[in-house]
Amino acid sequence: MEPETMMINKVEYVRKDSIRQENVVFAGKESVASRAIGNKVIVRSENEGINAGIVVLADETGIELTSCRRIWYHKPKDKKLSWYEGVAVSGLDSCSKVSGTVNSKTIIEDYSITLCSEDAFKSIMEITPNAQS
Repeated sequence: MEPETMMINKVEYVRKDSIRQENVVFAGKESVASRAIGNKVIVRSENEGINAGIVVLADETGIELTSCRRIWYHKPKDKKLSWYEGVAVSGLDSCSKVSGTVNSKTIIEDYSITLCSEDAFKSIMEITPNAQS
């Protein structure tokens, strides 16, 4: 289910109350990956590229995100920063390209996790999605 959006002054916004929040309880052995559960992150992997979402499961075999988007092309909002790590700190510049939001995505391969600031994650979730050309 796509989050509900609204247009104000030709800018599309995602309604905060339309994004599903999940409470996650981890009952297994703690690992480096499992400590990311419940956090807003950017995940980078070889085949799935760069994705942003909220971690619901993570271990050495893969990671599952909810309320997530693929980031196809990115520039950090803060021009003094670079790469997707800069996006995790400052958010996305308006020229960035992202997919629509999906409820869940599972990545089963090696991956890296970068924690997002609240403002950065909000920026990622609110940017208008682009159709793949």
